[in-house]
Amino acid sequence: MANIEDQFKKVVSHAKEYGYIFGSSEIYDGLSAVYDYGQQGVELKNNIREYWWRSMVYMHQNIVGIDAAILMHPTTWKASGHVDAFNDPLIDNKDSKKRYRADVLIEDHAEKLENKARKEIDKARKRFGDAFDEDQFVSTNPRVLKYREQKQEILDRMARLLENEDLAGVKALIEELGIADPLSGSKNWTEVRQFNLMFGTKLGASAESATDLYLRPETAQGIFVNFLNVQKTGRMKIPFGIAQTGKAFRNEIVARQFIFRMREFEQMEMQFFCRPGEEMKWYEYWKETRLKWHHSLGLGEENYRWHDHEKPAHYANAATDIEFNFPFGFKELEGIHSRTDFDLKAHEEFSGKKLQFFDPELNESYVPYVVETSIGLDRMFLAVLSKSLQEETLEDGSTRTVLRLPAILAPVKAAVLPLVKKDGLPEIAHEIIDELKWDMNVIYDEKDAVGRRYRRQDAAGTPFCITVDHQTKEDRTVTLRNRDTMEQTRIPISEIAMKLKNSISYKEWLS
Repeated sequence: MANIEDQFKKVVSHAKEYGYIFGSSEIYDGLSAVYDYGQQGVELKNNIREYWWRSMVYMHQNIVGIDAAILMHPTTWKASGHVDAFNDPLIDNKDSKKRYRADVLIEDHAEKLENKARKEIDKARKRFGDAFDEDQFVSTNPRVLKYREQKQEILDRMARLLENEDLAGVKALIEELGIADPLSGSKNWTEVRQFNLMFGTKLGASAESATDLYLRPETAQGIFVNFLNVQKTGRMKIPFGIAQTGKAFRNEIVARQFIFRMREFEQMEMQFFCRPGEEMKWYEYWKETRLKWHHSLGLGEENYRWHDHEKPAHYANAATDIEFNFPFGFKELEGIHSRTDFDLKAHEEFSGKKLQFFDPELNESYVPYVVETSIGLDRMFLAVLSKSLQEETLEDGSTRTVLRLPAILAPVKAAVLPLVKKDGLPEIAHEIIDELKWDMNVIYDEKDAVGRRYRRQDAAGTPFCITVDHQTKEDRTVTLRNRDTMEQTRIPISEIAMKLKNSISYKEWLS
């Protein structure tokens, strides 16, 4: 456990030290669970967003994008169910005075059982070596079966209790399982109660005439209310999708784990409209397509797993999460949901406007079904950053910290380093930057010995360093150093652009 916590602390401190993430308004002691992205962080965030947008919109001829307003007519949130049902079950510990989400406490307890099962599997793998058959072991070992059955039973009971809004039953389950406050170890709990997560605000010049509004808790509703606008102006035919990225706001009482759960965050969502009856075909298609997108970044296929929802939300007929192995364990990264026609029908009812598609092939009008893919941009940022941060022992026994960001996402693609700050070398370095800056983000770095500069760029996540030395003046060649392999090759200045473009080509990464 200590190692996991230490690794997470390293990620958080590295993010600040190298200009990725700062606490919001730090000079005023900050604001809990709100963060600012620094000079490196904003570039990584933009690059992740662009990688998603290109794969989602440019690679699909039947998907287009929009950018809906954060403020929406308040009836939107009545229709979507957020006013009445967007709640978290909260419980307080009477001794520590700390507040927790009751469902998260139970899920964390269940995950400990999964960890016990994984330990049994790991022990057996060491014992049997190459002869180990994991599938057979998992399906026959009584300990693994017992731990996983217990885990599933706990999650099923919790799901039933929450579905029936039996909050007393949720508290009883916490007490039955002997769940203690993670900080104090106390088991002295209050009752469980529901808390609405939406931020309220006002629209209007005076308090008397102001309209009550909400900051949107999700970006999806902006897509649903624009369904007909996009369909008609874009002459879109079913099936088609609408994509959007943007800020959402949730008054998370138990915000935690750095940028994993924040009060102001960014989503990347796509709603795919299809014929009723064809939604499961598209649900399977988007499951496969989205996992392939994640795998394309090379963060390790073993770091992803599916988590199917036993009891999907009331509006869904199928739901699953892609979970990622964060430093604090497997947690939700992306959700794929078959939302049926719930949203469009609800907006039809509350607005009095028809939100239907006339299908010329069937010669009938219908409310389309929707398959949603929804990923948190900040969570994706954390997944990439935490998995990329590594400490390496080199052949000479020294260590280096290296941020192995996928080159396509790296904030800076190359640093150009003059060996010394004289003899015309800085001028050649700036020449190279002036050529490359049209196609990618490159920087100039002349401070310290070149070896130290390499280490600094390794830790910052820069995939390439280009060193200009005295030989460059003679034959117009430079040393190109690779961050991951530390290999250095001599190439002509005229070939730099092509070399770098090949390594950051969307076609190479996404195809």
